Amino acid sequence: MKSFRRSLIVTLVFLCTAATALAGCGSGNDGKTAEGTGNNNTKAEEKTDNKESAGTGKFELGSEPLEFSFYGHYDWYTMPSWGADEASKWIQDNKKVTVTAINSGGNAAQKLNTMIASKELPDVIWTDRGTDVERLRAAGMLVSYDEYLDKYPNLKKWAGDSTLNMLRSSDGKLYQFPNWYTSQPAGNAGYLMNSKIYKDLGSPKLETTDDLYNYLKAVKAKYPNVVPFEPDLAKDGQGLDILYSAFAEDHPPVFLRERAVPNGDKLTSIFQDPTYRESMQFASKLFREKLMAQDALTQTKDQVLEKAYTGRFAIAAGASPTEYGSKGDVELKKKDPTAGYEMIWPVHKEGLDKNKIWTGSYNQLGWNVALITKSAKDPEKIFAFLDWLTGEEGSRVIMWGPEGILWKGTDEEGYPIFTDTYINDVERRSKIMDATVNLQWNGNTVYIDKSKMKFEKTLPPEKQNWESRYQSSITWKTQYNATAFVNLNPMPDTEEGIIQQSVDEIFSESRAKALYAQSDEEVLAILDKAEKDAMAVGYDKLLAFKTQKWQENLKKIGG
Repeated sequence: MKSFRRSLIVTLVFLCTAATALAGCGSGNDGKTAEGTGNNNTKAEEKTDNKESAGTGKFELGSEPLEFSFYGHYDWYTMPSWGADEASKWIQDNKKVTVTAINSGGNAAQKLNTMIASKELPDVIWTDRGTDVERLRAAGMLVSYDEYLDKYPNLKKWAGDSTLNMLRSSDGKLYQFPNWYTSQPAGNAGYLMNSKIYKDLGSPKLETTDDLYNYLKAVKAKYPNVVPFEPDLAKDGQGLDILYSAFAEDHPPVFLRERAVPNGDKLTSIFQDPTYRESMQFASKLFREKLMAQDALTQTKDQVLEKAYTGRFAIAAGASPTEYGSKGDVELKKKDPTAGYEMIWPVHKEGLDKNKIWTGSYNQLGWNVALITKSAKDPEKIFAFLDWLTGEEGSRVIMWGPEGILWKGTDEEGYPIFTDTYINDVERRSKIMDATVNLQWNGNTVYIDKSKMKFEKTLPPEKQNWESRYQSSITWKTQYNATAFVNLNPMPDTEEGIIQQSVDEIFSESRAKALYAQSDEEVLAILDKAEKDAMAVGYDKLLAFKTQKWQENLKKIGG
């Protein structure tokens, strides 16, 4: 699952607004039609006349061939060849589904602009929620899913009304099929500890921020070549975000990312938030006393990984330290069986409830969404396939391949029964699972995670997956449900969007300065100036905008 929880989401900003999508987005048109769209000379409006009515009866997947085109709207995404792996080959042979790829060629923005301008869209677009979805919806190019939800029940069953309501557009209709949506906590954010160093120092209590400070000082004194605290890409704020969560109950890092903190029924300034101010004083103290990596703001991910694999930090904090913690654990144990890494319960300021400290967050909506366009000849049949793919059978096949290799049969709860091949043949397991990573368009987080965790609990500790063990015992229990904070950002070309860009710059610059401050008083002075600068560019107006969006989300979640 980690592949889907990484920060892969690419922010794609387009110059055209929804109102000018049809007329103004053709400036980037290179005169070519979209590759692989099927009837290339047929316009989107004409093809909608041919679609099967949702009222003619339920489509049985596999009863007849289904072909459709698929476009992944990311510069980095190239769809694997359909039918080239065991899972999609089985789907092609047994469910009679063929998917034709339309790739971005490394320039997703231009590709989508060209397709919109020519009115020759692919049948399915896989993209981030937000700006481009509304752009296509406002132009009348998307198919609503509402009439299919009861007929094909997997999405409604697994996502639930709360999640689907959050995905509805301003017209009240549902156009987005979510990927890796969830109704339970998920995430990997937290603290990673070098277990050998910890044992060498006597395994002291490591629960509060005072404990952490004293422990880091002990590390520095005994291990001069080890980084006491590794903030894991602090230039992106990851480690500093984790520290923020330690200084107040129910203050997850999402408040920092939104540059806004709830206070009653309003979102208020991050710069005046007492929790943020205290956390930055603590972080600055660690930095001043060389208890934190001194290259925190300039290091690369590769440098962090190198430290992890050689055991050159005592404590790390980040958005997903499980990724390098699991690999680092293996690398360190090769040289010393007593070495390795373990996750620890989030530290907290003395007096706080440790069960109300949230090092990360998740949202019910998951990652991205699949849109069916009005270019599709058979939109209901495509929805039926997507709904099957997100259901139990589809999830098993696309994640672990067809029945008979990695799994055989299901238990009384419908979860796969994994085979000896899954347990013992790591190479074959990896080959089957890795091949479908970029074909998992409708991931069902709850089903996949429960399948995985139920199986892991049957294994002896030495055979359990390192990441799964700490996800179930620590990280998933300390992630905050931040669904109410999705889609708070304004459109980039609006007044509030321009303010947002300025506030983001002020926030990033002031946090870097505060980290380098020489005293607690200087930290507060820097944040006070940031507050003044932000208000000068319209921060109060941005907070009012975000508050309105936040309140709308709360109402949607409440039904």
